[in-house]
Order: sequence, then structure tokens, then C-alpha cells
Amino acid sequence: MIAIVGAGAAGLATAIFAARRGVTEPILLFEGAQRPGAKILVSGGARCNVTNAVVSERDFSGSPGHLVKRVLRAFGVDETVAFFREIGVPLHEEEHGKLFPDANRSKVVLEALLAEVQRRGVRLLAGERVVDVAPTDGGYGVRTSRGEHEVARVVLATGGLSLPKTGSDGLGLEMARRFGHSVVPTTPALVPLVLAGSFHAPLSGVAHEVELVVRDGSRKPFRRTGSLLWTHFGVSGPVVLDVSRAYLRASLEGSAPVLEANLLPGRDFAWTERELVRLAAQTPRASVARALGQELPQAVAQAVAADAGCGETTLGRLTRDERRTLVRGIVERTLPVSGSRGYSFAEATAGGVPLAEVNTATMQSKRKPGLFLVGEMLDVDGRIGGFNFQWAWSSGWVAAGGLARPL
Repeated sequence: MIAIVGAGAAGLATAIFAARRGVTEPILLFEGAQRPGAKILVSGGARCNVTNAVVSERDFSGSPGHLVKRVLRAFGVDETVAFFREIGVPLHEEEHGKLFPDANRSKVVLEALLAEVQRRGVRLLAGERVVDVAPTDGGYGVRTSRGEHEVARVVLATGGLSLPKTGSDGLGLEMARRFGHSVVPTTPALVPLVLAGSFHAPLSGVAHEVELVVRDGSRKPFRRTGSLLWTHFGVSGPVVLDVSRAYLRASLEGSAPVLEANLLPGRDFAWTERELVRLAAQTPRASVARALGQELPQAVAQAVAADAGCGETTLGRLTRDERRTLVRGIVERTLPVSGSRGYSFAEATAGGVPLAEVNTATMQSKRKPGLFLVGEMLDVDGRIGGFNFQWAWSSGWVAAGGLARPL
């Protein structure tokens, strides 16, 4: 008998693929919640970004890229698209290669996965929370909120710590630690950032393209370009989620990272200064805020001008020093990060069990025979755009192959 702990994306995938790949032993799929798949339902704005048109190891952080590549290569995007088509969920491509179900509803994805679980004879035990897993002479004893089960092999698919309301509380990581695994300290990933000060507050709800750079002095600056959303607490939006991991990991490691924004991506200090000089020659009586509004949302333009002390100044009256202060506030603006919105608002967890501690041909633990780890349990986290789901499908497929082999 096989126990899979956690019926999220990775757990569901492992159960389905194990049955599809010829595992004849009974498969028990444990889920503490009464309704499995809560993260699937809320993902992608309740539309479920199933995967991306192009996925490689370079889209992930954490464990070494060559190990991530081995797992992704075993079950890639083409296989994922074909699998979902087979279970009645055709996908279509949207901006930045994101693949969504044609129905544009996460519920369709979850219902199809649960139907396939049932069709393949997997026994789903929803509402039965696993509280402990311990080795026995014959395999493993799985103690749950409703009783005990004796199994030959166990798959830990409990996820990390993100979105704790869905049941992610780190128990699986603690179990892995008790089985001899190390656990890379965790931080939220793909999470909105909280800013100090008041610059952001009046801009709440405004979104525009920016380039963000994380600088921590000890490594190459981390750069991303995309849409930023100003909020009442700070900043969110795809580009913020993508850089949040780099910023929070640098903080965890004791660095003093700085998050810098270029509000005119693709433009540098020299170009921006020349443009202001040109505009001042053409329209010297135009206000600074109005001039900036040609390139920035008007609310942002006004806030930047006011912050630079020239909110009421005309272009013709700008001094050289005032102009340079203004330019720095546009292309080299420091965003004063005071923290993040935490795991409750994070789409993923950075950290976990190092991928080097499992056999990437089977996802079986190198520390404990008969123990498998998949999905967000591992120190592998992808950028925004469907990559973390692809990791769930790929690692589930590889684990299923391992389970199909003799113990």
C-alpha cells in the first residue's frame, strides 16, 4: 500500500500518474481539508495558470539547475498539455506564454483531476489529516486524525508554508527533517512587498510597467521588468512578485538588500535628463508633473514631482540640481521595503528539502528508502507564470515512475 500525504497539485499528479504507470498496490491519498485542491482553485485569479509555453531550469530558483532540468525533462510542457487534453481540459496560450484552461475556470482543472483520481481507483481520504509518519518494520505507520494505516511507501506532498488557510503549515518539512533530511530555511516567494513611508499610499490602484533591481552588494543585481501595482500597503503586481524572492532571501542571509525601481524601463539617467532639457526648451512654462505625465501615469508623475520638491515648478525654472534629483527619482527610485505580506499572501515558498537529497530519477529520498518527496516540499520555486504548477506535474510524474518500480 502507498500513502500520498497531501492532495494538492503535486499529490494529485503523483496519485494519477502512479496508477497510470502500472502501480498495482492500493494508493491512499490523504487530505486534511474536506475539499482538496484549495490552492488550485485560487490560482491564476481563479483561472489556474496550468503551465507555461516555454519552461526550463532557468525559470526556477533554489536547488541546482541541472537537477531541476532532469525532473522537467522527464515530463515537460508537451506532455502536460497532452495530459490535460486527455482528461478533458484543453489549454490555450495567453500573454507571456501562460497556459490556461479554455474554460478559464480553476474549478474545471480541479474537477478533472479529482475525476481522474476516482477513475484510476485511487482512494481519496479527504478530511483525514495526517499527523505523523513513522518507520516500522514493514514500511511506515501513518497516523491520521481518524486512525492509523500501515503502508509500504510514503509520498510527502504537503507543500510549503504559502497560503496557510489551504492547510500548508510546514508539517511535511518537519517530517522530512525527522527522517534525516536537511531543510533550507524558508521565506515567502511570489509575494507582495510592504513599503515604509507614504509615497505609495495615494497611488493605490495604479499599475504601470517598471524595471525593478534588487541590489545586495554580494552578487550580481537581480533585474526584472513588468507590471507593478501600487497598493495601500506598498507594491504588488507580477514584477514585484518575481523579485520578492531575491529580496527576501538576501535579507534572510544577512545582507542589506535595496530594491530600486526604474519607472521608465529601457530609459537611463542620461536619456531622461536629455528629454527633460528638450522639453524645457520647447515648453518652458509646462509644469514638471504635466511633462512627466507624457511618459508616466499622471498620478505617478505628480507624486514623483512632489517628492522631488518640484510639484509646483515649471520646466523652465528647474535648476540643474533639481533636474538631476528628479531624474534619480524616476530611474533610480529606492523603494523602502519594510517586509512582505507573508505566507498568507505568498503564491509559493522558497526553501525546503534540497533536491540533491532525493534521486531525481525517482524522487525517492536518499536518506530513507520508501520515502518520496514532490512539489513544494523541495527547495525549488519558479517565477510567476505557471512554472510552479509545471514543477508539481513533473515531480509527480517522476515520483510515479519511482513508485512503479519494485521496492
